[in-house]
Amino acid sequence: MGFLDTILGRTKPVQPNLDALFALPSAAITLQAATSLVPTGIGSVCFRGAEGGAFQDMENDVRKLLDMGAGKDAPPVELSTDSYGFTWLLIRRPADQLDSLVTDVHAVNSSLADSGFGPQLLCSLIGFHGPKSKLAIVYLYKRGTFYPFAPTGSERRDNALELQVRGAIEDELKIESDLTRWFPVWGAPGL
Repeated sequence: MGFLDTILGRTKPVQPNLDALFALPSAAITLQAATSLVPTGIGSVCFRGAEGGAFQDMENDVRKLLDMGAGKDAPPVELSTDSYGFTWLLIRRPADQLDSLVTDVHAVNSSLADSGFGPQLLCSLIGFHGPKSKLAIVYLYKRGTFYPFAPTGSERRDNALELQVRGAIEDELKIESDLTRWFPVWGAPGL
């Protein structure tokens, strides 16, 4: 950053640390002990689709790679578009294979970033559920932070559970400190 950037109040964006995703399996153990929430085996990556053949080719390569790596009995990777025009890539793995799911989510993020489409990445989610609730641990790509999101129904969320989860895993994951950035991801695939 230069002198002019400092005077004008511009800040350098936080560089994401995609390897931070690999801390999720150990955080999941802590989360289960503290809240009884367990992994669902579902993860998703949200990104803004780009026009052009290069992006389409990269997207197809990622889908093929994930489908091949999952084995013949695994469900195929699903692609959908939400009402805001964002693309979601849904990945399903056995619930007891959180390591594999996190590796696949990391592979999608890395492939997009390595192909020059990093600015298109928005977030990644890993799903959890309990006897009475569901939760996603959301990774904000542009902030390099995580936050819990616990939907309870039609555009309502369980703030108490989210704060409880933050307290349980804040020593293991870099939690987003600005609560206004804990964006609701209503209708996200996998929730």
